[in-house]
Amino acid sequence: MRIKPFIILIIVLLVSGCGEYEKLLKSSDYELKKTMALQYYEEERYVRANELLIQILPRYRATGEAENLIWISSKCYYNMRDYMTASASFKNFADSYAYSENAEEATFMTAYCDYMMSPRPSLDQSHTLAAIESFVYFQRRFPDSPKVEESRQLIKELEDKLVEKSYISARLYYDSKQYKAAMVALSNSLKEYPETNFREELLFLKLESTYRYAEKSISQKQKERYQNTLDEYYSFIEEFPESEFAREVEKIYKTTADYLNI
Repeated sequence: MRIKPFIILIIVLLVSGCGEYEKLLKSSDYELKKTMALQYYEEERYVRANELLIQILPRYRATGEAENLIWISSKCYYNMRDYMTASASFKNFADSYAYSENAEEATFMTAYCDYMMSPRPSLDQSHTLAAIESFVYFQRRFPDSPKVEESRQLIKELEDKLVEKSYISARLYYDSKQYKAAMVALSNSLKEYPETNFREELLFLKLESTYRYAEKSISQKQKERYQNTLDEYYSFIEEFPESEFAREVEKIYKTTADYLNI
């Protein structure tokens, strides 16, 4: 099979380009490396730009050019989707150049990188908590920033994720029939997030967990625990008299009332 001439030309250019770049990496001409790093950045070739910046930053760190080079390096990490390194780099920039024109954006981006690393609700939420903390810090430091409203919306989104995480964790105990642990987890979730969209279901699961716990208890403990079930029942129907769980709730009440001879 014959290879078309233009394909050969592209291959030659790519190989040549790679060869020139490898020479540049080995070069001791720091001015050239800086110039090419900035050029690569403008061309959105962030990996190459940052490799060169990493090499030259120690040489320029004590100069007036350090601020801009560190800022560009931070943005390279972000555009490379290395959010963990980008977050640390933006924070370092904001701390080192507190009065820079880019300090506000660097502080915001520190939080935003953690936001980008925040996983789905079922997983560990360390980055979610870090992002919330950093956005709150951003709002305190730059209360007049046009990005304050965006940061508030992002915090709300992150908090909703924490609520869902709390719900999933509590529900897990219930689904695995660990009713005593479920009662504690559900109570904690409701206490921590009283305005959650899952409130009705969490209260129902707490009621049913209390009922199941009483049902499976030894006879000496049942009266006290059925009484707790009755208390949970009254709390539930007071808040959700027209609940979608009404049928199951009434069954729990009937069984509990029969046991207590009400």
